Amino acid sequence: MTVVRGDAEPGTGAETGERPEGEPGSGVMMAFGRQLKLLRLRAGLDRTEFGKLVGYAAQSVASFEQGRRIPQPAFIDKADPVLDAGGLLLALKDELARAQYPPFFRDAARLEAQALELFLYAVSAVPGLLQTEEYTRALLAMRRPLLDEDTIELRVSARIARQEILTRWPAPLVSFVVEEAVLRRPFGGRPVLRGVLERILHVGQHRSVEVQVMPTDREDNAGLDGPFTLLTRKSGDQIAYLEVQGRSILLTDKDEVRSVAARYGIIRSQALTPRESLGFIEKLLGEL
Repeated sequence: MTVVRGDAEPGTGAETGERPEGEPGSGVMMAFGRQLKLLRLRAGLDRTEFGKLVGYAAQSVASFEQGRRIPQPAFIDKADPVLDAGGLLLALKDELARAQYPPFFRDAARLEAQALELFLYAVSAVPGLLQTEEYTRALLAMRRPLLDEDTIELRVSARIARQEILTRWPAPLVSFVVEEAVLRRPFGGRPVLRGVLERILHVGQHRSVEVQVMPTDREDNAGLDGPFTLLTRKSGDQIAYLEVQGRSILLTDKDEVRSVAARYGIIRSQALTPRESLGFIEKLLGEL
């Protein structure tokens, strides 16, 4: 079992208020920014001139150099040859990709991206893989202590980028069980709720995805211990990922993971079927 203290995934856990490594203004982002600035100055380019060569505004270049934003992979691909960096900037590309996530979530993000199966149980917010940009932004804006705008935009981009797993091929098998209350909470307002419900319906049509709703009126619910994610690796091993109040936990002990997997099976049996669930969500949309 691995326990990581830190801020839980936006929308599902808690914030410590501290700025961990990899957040805007620290770590590999600052190192990349310093290298970028030195190379740009060596080339005799101001930010506006350099920005035109790579297709980015001077303001964006300044944000990259100051470690306030993580540059997109396309920016790095263009900047390295333009600045004759000899691969120096490209060498930091993978580390920057990891830095878009809070430190506690990086191992989970890597496992998620490589998983053959994903089973998720959600009790407080729509799972990140099903969120829209507007929904994610609304969740992050509600966080306490408050997040700065750069961090919010970084987290939004990272969340949406993770959703590529739902459309890649070969596709992993993905199962969501979401509490009814989650689908009724108008975080960000009713238009935002409508948008995320429409996305859930769309994703629920994928052959590799099943969405189930746990009705509030169920007399039996095996999920009272809280939300979790089960990931199946290529080796066939399963790992459970848990979050609660500023801590994230990766369970690797086979007996512990087997217990979580059994609990998920019971939760699925207690929830509406996938077909019933999509009909239920359509009904919720009609009520908005």
